[in-house]
Amino acid sequence: MLGVKSMLQFFEFEADFVAALRCIPMQVRYKLDTCGIKLKLQHWHSFSTIQRQKLIDLPCNTDTEIKTYRENLRSQVFQCFNTYPNDLPIEKEPAWMQIEIIPLSVLKHSQELNIAIAITQWQNLSPLQRFALIKLSTSNHENNNFLPALQEFGLLL
Repeated sequence: MLGVKSMLQFFEFEADFVAALRCIPMQVRYKLDTCGIKLKLQHWHSFSTIQRQKLIDLPCNTDTEIKTYRENLRSQVFQCFNTYPNDLPIEKEPAWMQIEIIPLSVLKHSQELNIAIAITQWQNLSPLQRFALIKLSTSNHENNNFLPALQEFGLLL
């Protein structure tokens, strides 16, 4: 069971699966994109609750933290599967860090819902919130949490 500190790190739209950590939480997906690791759900499910919690709690912001996170995760996957996870390209200027333009996928998906997001609203979001909206608006992701995320982030007037 997750502690109170951990629960505060998750988005409300993740509440249906966070308690059991059956899916990879957005904050971990954010770290995966930051450190350049493609973690499969199969990998995630093979980890113990303690290992999953460690991936949630480990920082992944500075160059040193990113390197440590990456090495830890690669080692964890190797221990379970005797193979390393695939690498992801690391964007030098990821879309979630850019505040001067709203990504097309977010604009398109919000327009399909007849919702307009102002650039000032986008700028007021945290990088993790912007990351979540980008991930939730891409065509290869289940989009059923996009509207709840907009509501949670205060983007609906």
